[in-house]
Amino acid sequence: MKNPNNLVGVIGSGSFGTAVANILAFNSNVLLFSRKDSTVEEINNTHRHMGVKMSPRITATNNLEEIAARCTLIFPIVPSTSFRRMMKALAPFLRPHHLLIHGTKGFDLKDLEEEALNNPSVVVTRANVRTISEVIVEECSVVRVGCLSGPNLAAEIMAGQPAATLVGSRFREVIQAGQHALNCPKFHVFGSYDILGAELAGALKNVVALGSGVLGGLGLGRNLQGLLIARGLAEMVYFGQALGASSQAFVGVAGIGDLVATATSTNSRNYTFGTRLAKGESAAQIRENMPELAEGVRTLRISHQLARQYKLHVPITDTLYGVVFEDLPVEKALEYLMSYPYAVDVDFL
Repeated sequence: MKNPNNLVGVIGSGSFGTAVANILAFNSNVLLFSRKDSTVEEINNTHRHMGVKMSPRITATNNLEEIAARCTLIFPIVPSTSFRRMMKALAPFLRPHHLLIHGTKGFDLKDLEEEALNNPSVVVTRANVRTISEVIVEECSVVRVGCLSGPNLAAEIMAGQPAATLVGSRFREVIQAGQHALNCPKFHVFGSYDILGAELAGALKNVVALGSGVLGGLGLGRNLQGLLIARGLAEMVYFGQALGASSQAFVGVAGIGDLVATATSTNSRNYTFGTRLAKGESAAQIRENMPELAEGVRTLRISHQLARQYKLHVPITDTLYGVVFEDLPVEKALEYLMSYPYAVDVDFL
């Protein structure tokens, strides 16, 4: 154990927030925020949550001010749809000395309502899209910000299986703080100064995982799945290049590592969403009864719009958008992708 009196904060008691809290508890005492009184009582009284045993070093709270007052290092891990709202509530209690490392793999919409994406005449530009670290900087006085990105399937981590992650940040002290807090015998932490690349990789791989889930739901083989993952990675790089990230970010732990894990596992919410879609459920039906948000669905809507702005050739993204939001039959989508005239295999290195 390291620094047993040190207190680290986690905001969000979903599956990944719960997994991260348990990892942090190996090295530190942890203060875990949940909006629900019932969750706070469950964790504090039984040391269990979501069917998982919680470390006795974890204490739950529903008070954001307490998190900010008692913790210098904080891990916000909430869905992208509510991240800015959470930051607005947390911001009055934060000071420049805080370090925030988020674990949210998605995008935020700035000055644009979610419903506007349903209007084909609306043009979404980079000015309307924020990474989660950009939201943090916009909403509070904290400057030293980082992100978690990598193959982090929450179910496997909560089951105690070995895993790794990447802390992306422009600040060396943020990377070191994340490594110091999270490194333990079954969890290794890499570091990268390319936070934009890490965040884009973490968000965009969820779109590819949706498509891989569709193939799984159709009962198709690994050959096609491998093809989808390879071409999906290429599309991720195209987005990254257009938005100002390096290609290198997409061929490491946060890119291909996270992509393979998310696009091949039934523990992935995005893969599961695609599987159910292929078996005949509508996107609306799946969203209604999934216990947690499949971030790839929202990311798909936003990335499809960005592809239009940057005039990117991203047939997987475009075709998946048709399947999820425009009722394009899965069989037609597959037929289109198999006949798409790819000319060059690797053209992004």
